[in-house]
Amino acid sequence: MKSIYSFTLFAALFAGVTASAQKPVPAKPQTKSILLMNGVAHIGNGTVIENSVIGFRNGKIELVADARTVRIDRTAWDTVADCAGKHLYPGLIAPNSTLGLTEVESVRATNDQYEVGGYNPHIRSLIAWNSDSKIIPTVRTNGVLMAQVTPRGGRITGTSSIMHLDGWNWEDAVHKADDGIHINWPSYIAYNWSENGPGGYERSKRYLDQRHELEQFFTEAKVYCALPSQPEKNLRFEGMRGVFNGTKAVYIHADYVKEITEAIAFAQKFGLKRMVIVGGADSWMCASQLKAASVPVMLNRLHSLPQTDGDDVNQSYKTPAQLLKAGVLFCLQNSGDQEAHGTRNLPFMAGTAAAWGLTKEEALMAVTLNSAKIMGIDSRCGSLEPGKDATLFVSDGDALDMRSNNVRAAWIQGRRLDLRNEQTEMAEKYQDKYGLKKKK
Repeated sequence: MKSIYSFTLFAALFAGVTASAQKPVPAKPQTKSILLMNGVAHIGNGTVIENSVIGFRNGKIELVADARTVRIDRTAWDTVADCAGKHLYPGLIAPNSTLGLTEVESVRATNDQYEVGGYNPHIRSLIAWNSDSKIIPTVRTNGVLMAQVTPRGGRITGTSSIMHLDGWNWEDAVHKADDGIHINWPSYIAYNWSENGPGGYERSKRYLDQRHELEQFFTEAKVYCALPSQPEKNLRFEGMRGVFNGTKAVYIHADYVKEITEAIAFAQKFGLKRMVIVGGADSWMCASQLKAASVPVMLNRLHSLPQTDGDDVNQSYKTPAQLLKAGVLFCLQNSGDQEAHGTRNLPFMAGTAAAWGLTKEEALMAVTLNSAKIMGIDSRCGSLEPGKDATLFVSDGDALDMRSNNVRAAWIQGRRLDLRNEQTEMAEKYQDKYGLKKKK
């Protein structure tokens, strides 16, 4: 029997399905086709359909069209929902994140993002993924449905994987396993402390030695990976397989101009086919070099202080527009203090970029399709296009504006999510207590 109803009733039905469980549980595979009609669809590639029709079945998007110009056979769909007045978006993607690896930063037992040692390309983040993290549901509430889970610590921190933010375990949640290794480029600037207190910034005396050590490791790893067989395996070098033929990306975390330009030269020296700058606070100053080398950038948290005392106080806000003007592919991320919890603010960082030079759709691309392109998963996600995964959400208003971002429904590969979390349940609890919520 076909179900045809307004979005208000659709939301009520959605709430009714999930209310039976005490806590949010992983969603079940999609069994019934769904057609969302009359919403404002933000495709994720820069285009907007003011009155859209989007249909998906078996976890894949089948139909994306303008409802005013296409004839739809509603009886061909199990569920038809009227989304008039609502906004539809592709699921937001959080690059370079510790979601699922950390819970409470001040409690060591809940942190599993660090590994001992300096060179750990063989360390895999996905097997440490905690599908029961209480942070993950709070992030999904704002439309962030995927994340690149990345280890921390050391010179080569390990290998990241791209995860869906739903699943019983990491095997269920993984979208792309072992997508690339992450390198903390040696810091060119060191903060000088003396017995008289802070002494300011100066050039690091260890920079050249640390860079040479990294180059030596890559030289040995390249020789190891070129040999057809090894009598004795070296786990660290085994973790480098795929780096030199482009199967894996190399994410180099660097901020200062000197670090970025030398990282580009490093990638060219070793013939790295897929290199990405992560952080890139000074990337606006070397945008021409990044463009010439076709190196994309995962920009640091926009809501942060300037890199140096001489920078414009609003430089972080302006950098996305400057990179776009220079033709550099970039996306936004949220690394730093409390990064896992703060991932929920990813759409609002895009909103800030929109207020400082980007259009709203360009800003949306910086947290959807651009992220997917940089990580090599744009053939399956990042935009609302036929053939891609049905990973999307419906919001009451502009998802990049915290005043109107109110996610009413969301799907990952067609699986309908339970959007409750501990924070929403606490809010409802105390709204009831103080009479702020109408009795059902």
